[in-house]
Amino acid sequence: MQITKKKHRATLLPVEVVTLANGVRLVMAPLPHVESVSLGIWAGVGGRYEAPAQSGISHFIEHLLFKGTRHFSCRAISQAIEGRGGYLNAFTQEENTCYYARVAAGQMGRAFDVLADMVRRPTLSVADINRERTVVVEEIQMYRDQPAQWVEDLLGALMWVDHPLGRPIVGTPETLQGFNRRTIAAFHQSAYSARNMVLSISGAIDRESILRRSIAEFEPHRPAPVPRFPRVTDRVSQRPIDIRSRDIEQVHLALGIRVDFGRSDRRRFLFKLLNVILGENMSSRLFVTLREREGLAYEIHSSCQLMDETGSLDICAGLDQKRTLRAVQLILREMHSLRIDRVGAREFRRAQEYTVGQIRLGLESTSARMLWAGESLLNLGRVISPEEVVDGIENATAEELRALAEELFNPHRLSLALVVPEKMPADHQTYLDAIARL
Repeated sequence: MQITKKKHRATLLPVEVVTLANGVRLVMAPLPHVESVSLGIWAGVGGRYEAPAQSGISHFIEHLLFKGTRHFSCRAISQAIEGRGGYLNAFTQEENTCYYARVAAGQMGRAFDVLADMVRRPTLSVADINRERTVVVEEIQMYRDQPAQWVEDLLGALMWVDHPLGRPIVGTPETLQGFNRRTIAAFHQSAYSARNMVLSISGAIDRESILRRSIAEFEPHRPAPVPRFPRVTDRVSQRPIDIRSRDIEQVHLALGIRVDFGRSDRRRFLFKLLNVILGENMSSRLFVTLREREGLAYEIHSSCQLMDETGSLDICAGLDQKRTLRAVQLILREMHSLRIDRVGAREFRRAQEYTVGQIRLGLESTSARMLWAGESLLNLGRVISPEEVVDGIENATAEELRALAEELFNPHRLSLALVVPEKMPADHQTYLDAIARL
């Protein structure tokens, strides 16, 4: 039984990567002074891997894996971890799905067995599928009843027209009705293959025990071709605006800028700093201008995301209907300022220190270390050291940031979604004119 080992040594996040003979990768990030262990089993699959008729199937499978396995019932899964004081959960993203637990160090073996059985041997019974279909439909309806969530779904549909990235990860009630046991089992078998999986473990690690369990449990797992997704190219169109009405009091805004580079691009550090300066925290320009100075919004923030070859910077806000246009104009004004004026030395340094501080603080927990190591190994094929990111942030310059803002803050890259009160006119052209002046 052959395994390959590769060690990465870094001050903030020392890890060891072991590749099993069939391609399953194991990354261990020890943190000896704690009394807990965080375990995550990652699969390289998510919403962007799905054909239109499959929309939501990755998320649906995530739900079903908690319903029972060959060795554990639904209740036994919960009791094995939560019943012993641990935490168990999962999430589905565009490119990844992760099942994870945090437990006391002495419960590591039991948690490993439960997670492995969930991922490798789910029951996927017809009764569970039919019952959980109703549950997920209710989840979809819940999101649609929340305008702050719905407006983000509308923005995604504008940013990536007729592409999997433009569809909600949870799918639709219509697509869920098309799933049966055969289609679900086939998708699970393809997506959860050996070379498409990463085991990530951090905390008070018993290295030899983890290796034995990983080899015994996952090395027999069959290798298969890694699933692929349709890439975003210039042929994937982007629409500028969508305005929908609801019986609500407040306007919900989501404004997005689509980018044409991914998580491996050298501009990723500048992209992060640009988001911090624009709207990530209470020192950001959008927060200071729209909330503190103008009093236009209680909630205003920006966030950024990079995937394999594309990404976005999104701005979300809740606004008074009479002052929505003013708010949009101020957002665009701040973006325009970043395009034409170099950020001052103090503001730029403050953004760098904030970003580095967030990295250092975040890595104090076993869960954050498990997530960092697992996600980067799965998506990039290596564990990115925190020092590499810190160096990238520290070596960035204000002029490089301005050049990136000039490239990205372009009307042709921008989409605006609004969910407005029913009595508010849907004045598309006024907002389009404002965007055109960016």
